[in-house]
Amino acid sequence: MSPASPLGVPLSRFAPAPTGYLHLGHVANAIYVWGVTKAAGGAILLRIEDHDRRRSRAVYEQALLEDLEWLGFVPDRPPFAAFRGGACDGRQRDRTAVYDAALATLRAAGRVYACDCSRADILRDSGGGDELRYPGTCRDRHLDDGPGRGLRVRLDATVERFVDLRHGPQVQQPSAQCGDVLVRDRDGNWTYQFVAAVDDLVQGVTLVVRGDDLLASTGRQIQLARLLGREAPPRFLHHGLIMKTATQKLSKSDGDTSVREQRAHRRSAADIIGQAAALVGLCGTPAPLFAADVPRLPPLVDLAQLVARP
Repeated sequence: MSPASPLGVPLSRFAPAPTGYLHLGHVANAIYVWGVTKAAGGAILLRIEDHDRRRSRAVYEQALLEDLEWLGFVPDRPPFAAFRGGACDGRQRDRTAVYDAALATLRAAGRVYACDCSRADILRDSGGGDELRYPGTCRDRHLDDGPGRGLRVRLDATVERFVDLRHGPQVQQPSAQCGDVLVRDRDGNWTYQFVAAVDDLVQGVTLVVRGDDLLASTGRQIQLARLLGREAPPRFLHHGLIMKTATQKLSKSDGDTSVREQRAHRRSAADIIGQAAALVGLCGTPAPLFAADVPRLPPLVDLAQLVARP
């Protein structure tokens, strides 16, 4: 696969999944994406992450597009209007051929094997730990692809080192954290880890801005992208989350925090953005904040660090 463009002026992405309505957590992420990227003179693409066919709904996609436009967060690439009706390379459901090609590259390198393990099987055999780790049960079973079988990619036991623009130097060993990565599940759905790495490579994304809950995913996505031919990984920034409780992050099931619900109560876009900024710790108390003013917030990262090579 063609590697992404060299690092420089950043291309970032805002990538919601249409499995529910946009909520304050998404707004906080948009503040970081637009704030950091635009302050650095970069561009933003909108990507609809609908690889989970069981949970994605057209009604949620339409709602998130409307709500994002209403908030004032308008992407640069592709044009926002291109998402209204018809296929677009910003929708993962339209990119099966891209994922098939990436999978073929990994197959040719002897990296792909079939797996019939359930989550219960993995939980039983993984040995515990902070993260559910696949123990390699099917690595040498030489199973044929077929219904009820997922596909995994053999990872090397290498250490991945990168600098997070907020947290500083990071050291991860994906093979020890999660084991061989599942790239297609037993129901035939592509997985987040795979499609995120492929799309960031193919679409030329050079800056990934997302929540702290995905920090542990970074090393495995860097390794997957390298196996597909990407020499220089994106820069990464993982930001704080809006929490429902001390241990539970906000989710799409929390309807009272959805942009749609707050619009129904006649709250303004500036009020919602200001509330999200306060809840994620970017300002002391909520105050109206317009999307156009987000790049003029006090610097969220050192911009010189952002455009420099690692």
